[in-house]
Amino acid sequence: MLSSSNIDSAFIYTDKLETSNNHLHQAFAQGTKSYLYQIKGDVQNSKFSLDRAYESLKKISSSKDKIEMNAYLLNCGGLSSWKRGDFSHALDQFQEGRKLSISINDRVQALKFNINIGLINNEVGNYKEAISISKQSDLMIDKMRYLFSDEQFNMYKSAINLNLGKYYEDFYKSKIDKTEYLDSAQFYYVKAIIYSKSLDYNKMLAQMNLANIYYLKKNFSEAEKGYQSILNSSKENGFFLEYSKIIYNLGDLYYYKKEYKQSLVYFKKVDSIYYADKANPIEFLKSNYYQAKIYQALKNQEEAAKYSEIYLENYEKNEFKLNKEIAEVNFKKSKEQLKTEMKIIQEDYKYKKNLTILVVLVLCVLVVFLGFLAVRGFKKKKIAERKVADLIEEYRMNRINSEKEIIINQEIVKNTSSVISIEKENEILEKLKFLEKKLEYLKPDFTQQSAAKKIKTNTSYLSSVVNNHYNKTFSEYLNELRINYVIEEMISNATYRKYSTQAIAESVGFKNAVSFTKSFNKRTGVTPIQFIKGLEKEIV
Repeated sequence: MLSSSNIDSAFIYTDKLETSNNHLHQAFAQGTKSYLYQIKGDVQNSKFSLDRAYESLKKISSSKDKIEMNAYLLNCGGLSSWKRGDFSHALDQFQEGRKLSISINDRVQALKFNINIGLINNEVGNYKEAISISKQSDLMIDKMRYLFSDEQFNMYKSAINLNLGKYYEDFYKSKIDKTEYLDSAQFYYVKAIIYSKSLDYNKMLAQMNLANIYYLKKNFSEAEKGYQSILNSSKENGFFLEYSKIIYNLGDLYYYKKEYKQSLVYFKKVDSIYYADKANPIEFLKSNYYQAKIYQALKNQEEAAKYSEIYLENYEKNEFKLNKEIAEVNFKKSKEQLKTEMKIIQEDYKYKKNLTILVVLVLCVLVVFLGFLAVRGFKKKKIAERKVADLIEEYRMNRINSEKEIIINQEIVKNTSSVISIEKENEILEKLKFLEKKLEYLKPDFTQQSAAKKIKTNTSYLSSVVNNHYNKTFSEYLNELRINYVIEEMISNATYRKYSTQAIAESVGFKNAVSFTKSFNKRTGVTPIQFIKGLEKEIV
């Protein structure tokens, strides 16, 4: 955990190191500054420093040190991309860095990349992959025990067990809702505490997360003990952000238990901390939401209106930070519903006399509107289900008729006039089929140019063969291969259907979920989510 003073000290050190005549030292300093700038939120200087680091790297003669420094810069770049929310780019950099580290037998750096790759997978919802990679990392540390001091060994073991606990906790929260995942999270948080005896921050974090698990299990007495046991020590050790979170968690716990007066004590402490140093704006926002709800429950409309107004004023300022946190505040309601709820509290205070009429009118309109949406949604659902059923049947028929189609397509090739010979066209087609079998088309960098290079032909010939044989452009052919692969995986692999749309898109070479969804809809007539829902129903 880097504090502001630590970051400032690191800048002083890197500035001095950058003045060295040693290009290796310059690259190290500039790469480090790139990440430090990103921590401060200075994206422009972060990118500029990383570019300078790579310029310094070019001046270094080929050597093991140069490869090691290249891997270090990839780690800095990956961490910066991660901070910016560019998970795909971060993952590419971490994977490339791991390959370089392995190539020079730098097992410690390879381990760091492995840990970071696990963190990225968790960010994009690939929880199983994150857990698998982290368990591999744990085994790596045990095998490399002799490379670490006791302090280093405990630090790595503590961090990995903390990560594993977080991954299982996030997996549970991602609508999986299996109690065994909470049990696993609890197991790894306990292990993290054991390895964190001399690591105050990690130990406190593991204890706080363990209390969160007790809360999720509705074991409120253990959760309360857990929070209370670290409340004072977190403040004494200077972990002020975490101190504020613990206070908020206690307020949330008492609110859930409907002990409103006790809950208010802690929520007001959260507000005091925020007003003092602007720490934890998310907890401050949620605190005011709950205070508005509490005062509404206590029939104190004036106070309810006051805190709902504070909530609404700060909502717009902090909306970009909410993401996952908003789900905890609104109990799975949409953002607009949440804002409406807060506004209704204010209206209740300002216009009490007219509220009854207003509510009746709103409810009538809502009933009519929901009825309209239900009818329209039912029709759309039926259309989507028919499309899914037709698509599944299409794939069944494709498997039966695949050999016939191959023979027909070969006849088409023979009878098609072309600027290249039939023998050459068949050779290119055979090599293209081989690339299909190897699933080369799933790679993000698989393009017409790269395919032509692998087949050892030119793009014109390749384009001609694809057009003659498939009656498609290469781009259409590539997208269809990828979408067909996704459809087959969704039909045959239940685990694959649980991945996020972004994760599925990246698994077949698309850069983002938007372009993938557009191609999928063009091919099937439904979105990926509609297809999965229809498929699940078809299977049942």
